[in-house]
Amino acid sequence: MSATVAPGRKTGLVAESRRPTARRTGGARRRVTTWVLSAVSVVLFVLFVFPVYWMVNTSFQPNNEIRGSEIHFWPDNFTLRNYETVLFDPGRTPFLPAAANSLIVTILTVVIALVFAFLAAVAVTRFRFRSRRTFIIAILVIQMIPGEAMIVSIFRVIDGWHLLNTIIGLTVVYIATVLPFTIWTLRGFVNGVPAELEEAAMIDGCSRAGAFWRVTFPLLAPGLIATGVFGFIQAWNEFIMALVLNARPEMMTLPVWQRTFLVATGTTNWAAIMAGSVLMAIPVIVFFLIVQGRMTSGLVSGAVKG
Repeated sequence: MSATVAPGRKTGLVAESRRPTARRTGGARRRVTTWVLSAVSVVLFVLFVFPVYWMVNTSFQPNNEIRGSEIHFWPDNFTLRNYETVLFDPGRTPFLPAAANSLIVTILTVVIALVFAFLAAVAVTRFRFRSRRTFIIAILVIQMIPGEAMIVSIFRVIDGWHLLNTIIGLTVVYIATVLPFTIWTLRGFVNGVPAELEEAAMIDGCSRAGAFWRVTFPLLAPGLIATGVFGFIQAWNEFIMALVLNARPEMMTLPVWQRTFLVATGTTNWAAIMAGSVLMAIPVIVFFLIVQGRMTSGLVSGAVKG
């Protein structure tokens, strides 16, 4: 006597027999995708890191080897003479005064720009006033204008204020350059913090200013740090304005000081240029390592809303 299987039951058995195959296929696809993404990540990492490695590698090689036809992926004739030239060469503009100028200008730019940008971002986000939309559009328009297009006007204004070859003059120009981007970025961070938090604190007895400083400001600290990093890098690496406004050797910043190694009619000391570039990169790396945790959380929070 033969047993019969209902058509629905038979279809269920076939479906159940196909599930392990589907799971194996899906798992294999996920593994292949993971391996491909990992390989692409490694390739991108190497592409981005290799220029930095090549800069450091070149800084420890003699200049004649750099200009030779043979490629050295490792400093065979390791030397520190390039760093001695950068730091202690008496016939060249000293490195330390230029580094001090860059550091002072950059710190002043970041601190002052963050203060004004923070106040402007809070005003634009928390208050509704006349011409608010016009102000926001003006920030975007100003940010689109390259600074080099206004370099003649900027030079005449700074010269009229008798601030050429001064830290203050260059700082004022850098603040005006960094401020539009800083305001726009901080606006997104401030907009991402609900105003209801301040209202709840005011219900509990805080004043409006107290609610802002005790509740809202700590939440905006990551955004301030993240924005400050961008301002720091922009001010630290700026070249054109510093070249035009601070041309005297004692007032040079590091990007302009690097230019002194370029020789139009002779042999350029590329090894010393690379050594100076390594020294220039160290403060940025240290600053980034100090604030990287706050910067990551600030970037994520700023991307949520705003």
